[in-house]
Amino acid sequence: MSIIHLSVVAGEEPSAAELAAIEREWPLIAAELDLLDAQIALINAGPNASVLDGRRVRRAAHRVIETARVLADRDPKTEVVA
Repeated sequence: MSIIHLSVVAGEEPSAAELAAIEREWPLIAAELDLLDAQIALINAGPNASVLDGRRVRRAAHRVIETARVLADRDPKTEVVA
């Protein structure tokens, strides 16, 4: 899920507004990275995966949802683009 629209043009750098949008969305990006780390650890554990590995994935997924909710509540004009 991304709420940032960045056009890719050779030699063009992001505007101040685009950088501000990235800064606003950063907590969600960090939460998604934590979820990805937890999922990778669970997959790598294979048959040795513990209950704690699964719990870590569920907690990280909950953090992503909660962070997205907070972000959406803070900026009601934001359109969510999948």
